[in-house]
Amino acid sequence: MTAERLPRRAFLGAAAALGTGLLTVPARAQDGTTEFAPPASSTIRNNISSFRMLDWKQYFDNTKKGAILVDITSRALHFWSEDQSVYRLYPTSVPLSEDLTRRGRTEVVQKVVNPPWRPTPSMKERNPEWPDVVEGGAPDNPLGTRAMYLSWTYYRIHGTHDTRKIGRKSSNGCIGLYNEHVEELYDMVKIGTQVLLI
Repeated sequence: MTAERLPRRAFLGAAAALGTGLLTVPARAQDGTTEFAPPASSTIRNNISSFRMLDWKQYFDNTKKGAILVDITSRALHFWSEDQSVYRLYPTSVPLSEDLTRRGRTEVVQKVVNPPWRPTPSMKERNPEWPDVVEGGAPDNPLGTRAMYLSWTYYRIHGTHDTRKIGRKSSNGCIGLYNEHVEELYDMVKIGTQVLLI
């Protein structure tokens, strides 16, 4: 029995999909070859971690109001819609160190478009030169274009203007996404969406 070879076009499509962080499920073309849906962007990004699709049942009792799993080790965010018709997998930035990392269950309590950024007291202590606030919509705003506030004080899932951070330990505790990914996720997430960080 010979192993099925992945056609070059399908391989490049998969690489591009991983580069954008939007994993697509392979489909059979009419000629029987495996193809991938085209990614939202053809730009391949650096620092993408390796990650795999997961089943929500391993982590949640249900998907009421949707479910988000953030895997700190693989630096990936998984999202399942309430009716389980939508599954997304995105590369993320994660906290710089273990003392900045929080794990466990929480939920989305607020959603903000173009959120203002304010350093936490501990961030300001470590970096006194940082501004007290960066207004929402500013091109250098560390929260990017969207933020989903969690029930834990100071913790957010948000975008970032600095795309070099994605796929790395680079945050002060939050989970960062490419702006185009956080915008897509923001539109699907509800207040009360379950969040689990592992």
